[in-house]
Amino acid sequence: MAHINIVLHEPEIPQNTGNIARTCAATGASLHLIRPLGFEIDNAKLKRAGLDYWHQLDITYYDGLEDFYAKNPEATVYYFSTKAPRAYTEIEYPDHVYLMFGKETKGLPEKLLEKNPSSCVRIPMRDGLRSLNLSNSAAIAVYEVLRQHDFEGLREDGVPTTFEW
Repeated sequence: MAHINIVLHEPEIPQNTGNIARTCAATGASLHLIRPLGFEIDNAKLKRAGLDYWHQLDITYYDGLEDFYAKNPEATVYYFSTKAPRAYTEIEYPDHVYLMFGKETKGLPEKLLEKNPSSCVRIPMRDGLRSLNLSNSAAIAVYEVLRQHDFEGLREDGVPTTFEW
């Protein structure tokens, strides 16, 4: 079964991180937050976006990139950037993978991307646009990894409803 790790490098907007936390809880992905953060973890907007899923979240905090790499020396990391040459769908993701995203205003550090060119991927979009929303990008990436692993471990039926189709 695939184990997905979403890594946010210096996220700035609490609602995005809250939405990503909710995606993590729903998919079984782990969330890794690299400081400094642009908000406090007890921020009401962060909690509201994550709703009542915080108790189901596997979350780890790091004091900078060096701390992240020191604690995850064998990590297979894919770096999401609008500057990457390859699309995220061109990768065959391993069972244990880290998907790293940068801060909303600047993305990932250029030096990090330059050091890891074969692991940089992008989500295709129209010309003239800066980027997709961070939480949307993370969800797209997580579900591509899950798709490649046949959604193993996730519900195969719909949520029961009180109405008929």
